[in-house]
Amino acid sequence: MHRSFATLSRRTFLAGLLALGLAAFQQSPALAQTDPLPSWNEGAAKTGITQFVQRVTTQGGSDFVPVEERIATFDNDGTLWTEQPIYFQIAFAADRAKALAPDHPEWKTEEPFKTLLEDGIEALAAVGEKGLLEIVAVTHSGISTQEFSKIVLDWMQTARHPRFNRPYTDLVYQPMLELMTYLRANGFKTFIVSGGGIEFMRPWTEKIYGIPPEQVVGSSGVTEFQIDADGKPVLIKLPKVEFVDDGPGKPVGINRFIGRQPIFAFGNSDGDLQMLQWTAAGSGARFMGIVHHTDAEREWAYDRASPVGRLDKAWDEGIKRGWTIVDMKAEWKVIYPFEKQ
Repeated sequence: MHRSFATLSRRTFLAGLLALGLAAFQQSPALAQTDPLPSWNEGAAKTGITQFVQRVTTQGGSDFVPVEERIATFDNDGTLWTEQPIYFQIAFAADRAKALAPDHPEWKTEEPFKTLLEDGIEALAAVGEKGLLEIVAVTHSGISTQEFSKIVLDWMQTARHPRFNRPYTDLVYQPMLELMTYLRANGFKTFIVSGGGIEFMRPWTEKIYGIPPEQVVGSSGVTEFQIDADGKPVLIKLPKVEFVDDGPGKPVGINRFIGRQPIFAFGNSDGDLQMLQWTAAGSGARFMGIVHHTDAEREWAYDRASPVGRLDKAWDEGIKRGWTIVDMKAEWKVIYPFEKQ
């Protein structure tokens, strides 16, 4: 998960194009489409994306990139779905702690659980990073990976966002769904590279984003192989951090789990800065994008001062280096898929 405080259907009109096969991506420029990004307003961001894809997919062009090297990485929280007013994984951990509380009467007097149980999720800022990590450790361990996956999926079915009163998976960004579909239709492999927990994301990312679990890179806890009481092999989640995929951890995670340097990367906060820098450091054509939250009416407006998804140093570097900074209010016709209904 993030070190700072607090985590639909996809468009299908490109499906027929996929039948052209991989060879088509190696022999021709970006596939012709009426409008691959219909939820994006015409402007610098949309043009920059489509022109970049055109350049790297044009056979014989100076910027042509072979299919196997077309790697695109996306942060999750605040880049692919909403992250306010609290990271969704923290909301999950809080709900999980409340469900476990009857078995832990000591939590009525022990912090950080006392604050959570008495004052609710809104008070979690007061417990600090140490307290949040303790809540996550308790609620994310002591069970098998299969059990945890089921708990996550059950929560996604029943939990509702406090502002929109919708399932959290409804709060994914329609323009980014279109972007990932467009990239995949042009031979890119799309990865999530997030500070969120890998076991929290993997159960649902394929259904929601079209990104299979093996293409999800995230923070992880230690797991241990055991034989359960029925003689069945299981992986048990332990209350110990193995890897933090945030900030400088993101390039490390990309190298460790993907093995190729991205040519396309999107983030939204300072936690994504090093991933964007690592992408920019490669040779040849590169695209670095930042989602800037500027729409308080439809979503939220925040950047430098926000404790959730702070955009400060990455914003400055993006401006300095000419990265694509997407003004959500100005450049997205819709934000969520349900706005189209």
